[in-house]
Amino acid sequence: MIEEIKIIEKKDIPKGAVMIFGFPDVGLVGVIAASHLISELGLEEVAYIDSRLLPPIIVLHEGLPHSPIRIFGNHNILLAVSETALSGELIYPIMHALIDWGKSKEVKMMISMSGIPVQDRQDLEELKVFAAASDMDTLKMAQDKGIEILREGYMVGPQAVMLQYCATLGLPAVTLLAQCFFQYPDPEAAAKVLEHLASFTGVKVDVSKLLEKGEEIRLKARDMMKRTQQELAKMRKTQEYDIPLYIT
Repeated sequence: MIEEIKIIEKKDIPKGAVMIFGFPDVGLVGVIAASHLISELGLEEVAYIDSRLLPPIIVLHEGLPHSPIRIFGNHNILLAVSETALSGELIYPIMHALIDWGKSKEVKMMISMSGIPVQDRQDLEELKVFAAASDMDTLKMAQDKGIEILREGYMVGPQAVMLQYCATLGLPAVTLLAQCFFQYPDPEAAAKVLEHLASFTGVKVDVSKLLEKGEEIRLKARDMMKRTQQELAKMRKTQEYDIPLYIT
């Protein structure tokens, strides 16, 4: 099925960059963070996905058509972002194709930005960020950077596929998960993820605009949040609240 997914390159792709993923998930944390990175760093579109597996959707920006799944970048980072909610059956082939492509560009690390829903989110003044990784060395790196490790639990969605596939390929990968709302877009959680992302990429961005425009972002992202929730329900996203059975 991966053969049915083409990654069309528009510009020269740097070798040895860090590859980041911002895909629709709880709180739209990854998508909001990715959008802010693109804006603040002035990232250009360097590649996009073309596939008949995708629904017949284009995204219009300034009246021009774009693929809903694009890769932006500069000499330091490559950022894959989806502007549409993905069904469960599409996540595997799309993530595998993107990771294989990243491996061909000799990326030094894969990082997924996401959220972890908490039921008392509205009462939290300081949001925590957790990490899970594809190998012990990367996990220790995250721990050394002061990020709490998500030691037990389930993971569902694009970041789950990324971690598992990178572990299989022997690629260093980490998922950064900020505490967030389950049903609502969460710009504050996105800002918190970006703060910790800087310690991996060396690229710092000002998140003050993200926090100032929080309500505006929430309103703009309502429809994507609804579609994302529908897909997450099909993928049994609520299983992330469960505690796994210990098997040794």
